[in-house]
Amino acid sequence: MPPARLAMLALALAAALAAGAAPARQERPLPAFEGIAFDGRPVSVSEFLGRRLLVLFLRAGEADAAQLARAGAALAPRRGEHNFEILGVVSGADPGAQEALAQAASGAFALVRDPGGAYGARIGVRSPAAALLVDAEGFVVRGSDLAGVTGRDAAGILAGELREWLRIPEARGTSGELEAGGRPAAPDFRAARLDGGPPFELASLRGKPAVLIFFLHTCPHCHHALSALKEQLAALPEDARPALLGVSLATRADEVQARLAADGLDFFPVLVDPDEKIRAAYAAQSGVPVLVLIDRDGRIAWRTDGWRDDRDPALLRMRLAILAGRPPPMLLHATGYSGDEFCATCHRDEHDTWLLTKHAEAYDTLVRHGAERNAECVGCHVVGFGKPGGFDLARPARELEGVGCETCHGRGGPHLSPGLVQGGDYAPVCLGCHDPKHSLGFEYASFLPRVSHAANAELASLPAAEKQRLLAEKRARREALLPTHAAFVGSAACQSCHAAEHAVWAAHPHARAFETLAAKGKQADPACQSCHTTGFGKGGFPPGGSAARHAALAGVGCESCHGPGGEHVKPDARKRGSILALADKCDSCVILQICGSCHDTANDPGFEYEVKAKIEAQRHGAAAGRAAGAGGGAGPESTSTSAAPGAGAGAASGTAPSPGAPTGGS
Repeated sequence: MPPARLAMLALALAAALAAGAAPARQERPLPAFEGIAFDGRPVSVSEFLGRRLLVLFLRAGEADAAQLARAGAALAPRRGEHNFEILGVVSGADPGAQEALAQAASGAFALVRDPGGAYGARIGVRSPAAALLVDAEGFVVRGSDLAGVTGRDAAGILAGELREWLRIPEARGTSGELEAGGRPAAPDFRAARLDGGPPFELASLRGKPAVLIFFLHTCPHCHHALSALKEQLAALPEDARPALLGVSLATRADEVQARLAADGLDFFPVLVDPDEKIRAAYAAQSGVPVLVLIDRDGRIAWRTDGWRDDRDPALLRMRLAILAGRPPPMLLHATGYSGDEFCATCHRDEHDTWLLTKHAEAYDTLVRHGAERNAECVGCHVVGFGKPGGFDLARPARELEGVGCETCHGRGGPHLSPGLVQGGDYAPVCLGCHDPKHSLGFEYASFLPRVSHAANAELASLPAAEKQRLLAEKRARREALLPTHAAFVGSAACQSCHAAEHAVWAAHPHARAFETLAAKGKQADPACQSCHTTGFGKGGFPPGGSAARHAALAGVGCESCHGPGGEHVKPDARKRGSILALADKCDSCVILQICGSCHDTANDPGFEYEVKAKIEAQRHGAAAGRAAGAGGGAGPESTSTSAAPGAGAGAASGTAPSPGAPTGGS
């Protein structure tokens, strides 16, 4: 295993031990495996520890395996950005079939030979195409048989399913537009009836609400959903009752009709989709049931993939009432947290603006960094952590991931927590997480508009493509957070009081960052100078300046990480508060914000997932003393701390469960 990966793994394990509160894992670890890759190099699954791993089990010579290999190849370019790796385990000994599979994978990820399928059998894989998702600690967190997906874009469908596993944001068809807060038009279609009656056209229902369910007659989740629909639709007035239409994945009329009749579910028209055009139009090809609720204007109001008996009946009842133009019943969780879907049923516009904030993706950032098991981190990235009915590490609930409605408005919002927010002042709520350790430069008044529903109301009406563009910008944005009120004085001014820290810096590539520009003839290029100098364009190193005239600021100096030191070095200056101390700051939350302005995807791909190891390589000051168990390396008046790797190209980079159907589906 590479030394950098070992360092990251050691840090991850140390953080897990330090957190202490995380319960014992219920998932099984991925069994050890070593093999020879198609390119001849040895591969071991242990080398992937510290990053998420998508394991694809592929049986050479099978069409399903080739489609899954193409799906893996489509996802491979996103590995660095989203901190995961892909490994293909290929069974089957025929050289020609193996070569064909390698061509399907396009060399995008490693393929390892398992000719007799022993490794897959050990895990329980019997399908020609299956996948496992392994977290950064080596535990299997998801698995599925992915054979049997058909259609012209089978590889695209599989890639979409795996993107959801990996939490890679991607808009796809009507489902993707709904996720971005849109209300897309329901794709029109004409379909034959299972009983042989006249063809059905969706356009014939215009002006009347409808429910479209994609189902399989042998799927128990589908039967539960149909039972709920039967009961709840019957409770609505007939003149306002939405029409129910079913699209059967099976086309043998006798089998489908007999099973529905036996279970008392033959109360709605069933359509057939032999060429899967309807399923493709509604992006309903990776699992059932899929429920699509269509309003009287022919637009998709809600969509449900899969079925959960503990949540979906109540959600369906509220949504059907609104679809029928009736006041919805308030069916919030009586003792726990309900999750954003319940809030969104009545507060759709507010929910749409929330989807465009970083709050909505807060938990996904932990998953990408392998920190979703760290109790110290999780609390500020989920709903109700540590509270009755809130997010629990022992039983993680997907509906409580992210900084959701009830994080700011309380359990059940004002309906169940009327006294949480006084006079519309959310500052006490925000400051519970946005404290100096985790949120550098946080000012309630200036940050509130970024998440305020009222301030962002106009965004709710933007087209889905524009919303996706805004989201991409927010994900990529790194803001300048260092103070700029003082003058930059250069690192030599720090040396007299912080000799040990200065020595660590002087031996690090940061100190010689400007020299790397000169070696490439880029020393006069302002675009490069910005990440290889100190205080660039902020009163420090001037754009287009030379090292000869500004030697003290040529390079990534102390002030690149701690802010300008002009006030701090004055003889009569107060030391605390006049410079940015980092010893008490969170590496991932705060120091990454400083480093990330230069160590971005364009200049240092993957840096954000290695930031802790990079910091350890140059940690100094009080933080280094504590890390060494010395009780602090700096005196009580010292404001020195760990320097973050703050500037771009010049800085150094220096047994599992059997795969089954996705939860809630069949």
